[in-house]
Amino acid sequence: MTTDIRPIVVEATYAVDRSTVWAAITDPERMSQWYFEPIASFRPEVGFETQFTVRSQGKDWVHLWRVTEVVPESRIAYTFNYAGHEGDASVLWEMLDVAGGTRLRLTHTGIGTYPKNEPAFQREMGVAGWTYFLQESLKGFLEPRG
Repeated sequence: MTTDIRPIVVEATYAVDRSTVWAAITDPERMSQWYFEPIASFRPEVGFETQFTVRSQGKDWVHLWRVTEVVPESRIAYTFNYAGHEGDASVLWEMLDVAGGTRLRLTHTGIGTYPKNEPAFQREMGVAGWTYFLQESLKGFLEPRG
């Protein structure tokens, strides 16, 4: 396992407008369809806090989020931490208009502050997870086929 602390940056382009992407990443009903199913509450407001549990690899992971920045239909940032584990990470979502749609860039910083001995916190796992969420799950939600 490596201890690579560079930020994780993943991008994807969607053939929809910015307001549609914004709703998908900030509305809990939409988020539960492509992101994390148990999100019961989320508001794009600075200071808003939420928590929810995701079961993965035989473990329960309590996600703790606190919104730190909001520019509607442009960018949102929140802390991204886990109850019972050290670490001080954050996720920034940025949207840009491009020909035919919207480009979304996600930057996850602070991954190097998570415990080094937990495989789920390795950079490779984060890259794989974010790539799946943006380039497969969210893309399928925003641009359904058939």
